[in-house]
Amino acid sequence: MSRARRFAAPLTFLAFGLVDILALGRAHRSATLGFTPEFAKVTVPNLTLPAAATCVVCGVLTLLLAVARLLEVLGVLRPGQARTVRLWRRATITAVLFLFVVALLCWSDASQSVGSGGQAIPINIVNLLQGSLSQSIPIMLGAITGVICSRSGVINIAIEGQLITGAFCAAIATSVTGSLWLGLVCGALAGSLVGALLAVFALAYRVDQVVLGVVLSTLFLGLTGYLYNALMAPYGNTLNSPATFNPVKIPLLGDIPIIGPVFFDSTIFLYITYVVLAGVSFGLFRTRWGLRTRAVGEHPVAADTVGISVLALQYRNVILAGLIAGIGGAYFTIGSVGSFGIGMSSGDGYIALAAMIFGRYTPVGAVGAALLFGFTTELQSVLSSINVPIQSNLLLMTPYVVTIIVVAGLVGKVRGPKAEGVPYVKS
Repeated sequence: MSRARRFAAPLTFLAFGLVDILALGRAHRSATLGFTPEFAKVTVPNLTLPAAATCVVCGVLTLLLAVARLLEVLGVLRPGQARTVRLWRRATITAVLFLFVVALLCWSDASQSVGSGGQAIPINIVNLLQGSLSQSIPIMLGAITGVICSRSGVINIAIEGQLITGAFCAAIATSVTGSLWLGLVCGALAGSLVGALLAVFALAYRVDQVVLGVVLSTLFLGLTGYLYNALMAPYGNTLNSPATFNPVKIPLLGDIPIIGPVFFDSTIFLYITYVVLAGVSFGLFRTRWGLRTRAVGEHPVAADTVGISVLALQYRNVILAGLIAGIGGAYFTIGSVGSFGIGMSSGDGYIALAAMIFGRYTPVGAVGAALLFGFTTELQSVLSSINVPIQSNLLLMTPYVVTIIVVAGLVGKVRGPKAEGVPYVKS
């Protein structure tokens, strides 16, 4: 790793700490955070904190973590073995982001614009987390799609195209048939169709996979936009009026204070994400399929030598991953909005790629990173609704700015599968 790259994390920590102290620490009122959603059976008291003092404390702790990372870079602080070092670095990144979020929430609540005699609106943490998880669903499924493809040796830049195609097909199928489940299946199949095109051109014709992914995403963004104007806009009542899945509350678990409404009171898409995450995590690292997939992504020649059909496995995995991305796309229309709009994926496919890299090509890591990006998206919506003194254009930039900061300043050196993006030619 270059010398400049080694100092990226300490400098990023330093920037976060200074922002906490100098920018966010100027709040003059106290901040109130709520923890009880509407209609909850169990009430949790609100938490009131001195905003300025809380921001300063968060900033000081962040600066201490910056010093600790700097000492590690200089070789003064030695956390231990390689695994311990990785855990230590991930823990420091998580801590810095958590402290920044706490400081930002306190500053936001204390800086609301309230009229004479008005009262500040407490930021409801449960609603924020619930919205964050919902916003993260397509990013999580897209990131898992990227993990499967990369582990198979195929770069999938076409996740954006898979999401938008899944959204379009789910909307039109549900509108025509009235069946939400059929719409979900059609959305998944649409994502797998894009995956099949990616596999054919990348594996059979050996087209550059990065260029191919961008072309496919652009193609299907344009195609769905054209079909929207040609079909959906003139016949919106029949072709673009799908129903949406209602939230399903899991008995007992959904009533647990704070975590119950967040994790166990949502649409079927969140529960599908749980199953996909558990299945892919277990499959990649505990099954023969996962061993073969990782072998193909690292050393396809060796895999072929021991009898693994490299190209067949890559075809299957890319198409399977497309099914997952298609489900993520269907969420936009039949899990959330209830209609299709041009470009409604809004770059989530590319953010999913960043989440995959941030998560170091592991399903759990990629989902964790996706939750961070989903949180920033929901946070900018919440901050916009409570009139914080930040321009709306800057708030809209938040998810993308966080993506740049995380990938450039916090991730560090990430090694993908060695054969990723390299077409296999059987000798």
